[in-house]
Amino acid sequence: MDIGVQEILLISVIALIVLGPERLPATVKTVAIWLGKIKRSFNDIKADIEREINADEIRQQIHNENVLHQLGEPLEQLKQTEQAFKDSLDDIDPGNSGYSDIDSESPYASSPESDDKSS
Repeated sequence: MDIGVQEILLISVIALIVLGPERLPATVKTVAIWLGKIKRSFNDIKADIEREINADEIRQQIHNENVLHQLGEPLEQLKQTEQAFKDSLDDIDPGNSGYSDIDSESPYASSPESDDKSS
């Protein structure tokens, strides 16, 4: 609800004409009290509803899912880069397909023991 200065001025002039200068201050005070009570009631209801649905937990879960999604994108890009690198190695040495068999979890292409035995 967006009330500007012109609307407030118009309502004030109409209230002054209708109520008169004697009753206007008491009426404004009563209206202000009722508006305060209504606002507090709405805030209380809103707080009760948020407690009921555990809005904070839901917000935290959504945040965690967004973070995991953001972390998943670079991981997918890294896997694509790895595959492109393996493909380029196969293009360089097409007879040696051992590069494509590199385990992505292993930091070495072959074990050190196998290198010692082949020498």
